[in-house]
Amino acid sequence: MKRLFISAVMCLFVPAVLAAEETHQPIPVIFDTDIGNDCDDVLALAMLHALESRGECKLLAVTITKDHELAAPFTDCVNTFYGRGDIPIGVCRSGVTPEAGKFNVLAAAEENGHFRFPHDLKSGKTAPDAVAILRKALVDAEDGSVVICQVGFSTNLANLIDSPADDISPLSGKELVEKKVRLLSVMAAAFTDIPDHKTGEPKRYREYNVFKDIPSARRLFSNWPTPILWSGFEIGLNLTYPYDSIVHDFDYVEHHPVAESYNLYITPPHNRPTWDLTSVLVAIRPEHRYFDLSPAGRVTIEEDGYSTFEPMENGRDRYLILRDDQKARATEALTLLSSEPPHNATSPSSDKR
Repeated sequence: MKRLFISAVMCLFVPAVLAAEETHQPIPVIFDTDIGNDCDDVLALAMLHALESRGECKLLAVTITKDHELAAPFTDCVNTFYGRGDIPIGVCRSGVTPEAGKFNVLAAAEENGHFRFPHDLKSGKTAPDAVAILRKALVDAEDGSVVICQVGFSTNLANLIDSPADDISPLSGKELVEKKVRLLSVMAAAFTDIPDHKTGEPKRYREYNVFKDIPSARRLFSNWPTPILWSGFEIGLNLTYPYDSIVHDFDYVEHHPVAESYNLYITPPHNRPTWDLTSVLVAIRPEHRYFDLSPAGRVTIEEDGYSTFEPMENGRDRYLILRDDQKARATEALTLLSSEPPHNATSPSSDKR
């Protein structure tokens, strides 16, 4: 009976997403990230490149909610490494987490007088505004086709839905979203109590992506017009990335932006939670049943940054649920996709001679 209920929920929530699979069309996706604040953003971006190489998605743009000038160049490093250095990149200038971060500095790293990781975008100060990039990506997309993965703060998408008509489109941002977007897959909030890191006692949790820009989160999630699929803090916390993969699966080149970011973020070895990766996986592969889904309802972000979920018929929101027997399969998918080499990668033997 439980499996029948879960199947029914899935069928109600993702018919538009599954339609793309039925016609085998790549899912157009926008990746909105606070890249630089944790290494899971980099792994998630690598996953998107692997999924695009497999014909499962098309990365339309990357927009950034970390306000540091190296965040966009680092993103360009990763995109260029995977052979897609022309993907549009947009930035916010809101003052949220303005520090460099532990690995965005790789964008400035040099070897023999050249960038270690080639890229064209030298500074976020010269990058386009994120809202303009988002509006342009949506205007050019087919109606009802776009999936947005938000794995950072709500700054950019809140600004998008508040944006007025302009030279890009006669529609407001909210109207554009209503016309073009079919799903927002977001890594945010927490839907279970989380053990306190000091006492181990479970308690209500205020999740980082929400509380770093609470006003934007409240604006966004009170006004967003399309279905939202939430990956709460508890999901990635219980799916950790195996450090053995960092050691063995990225050594086909001497320098790899994903592996080096992982190692710079926390001194190795460590098995980092896969928070952002889960939002990508479920957005692009909803039919694979890596997770269960909650009943329909509504998520509210409170003034203090905590979140609440109220079940309701035909609600806009659902959140992921992870069973113990799903963990191994989901971890394998996350690991294999994020470590997949670019199609033009050389073999370890030929690269290291």
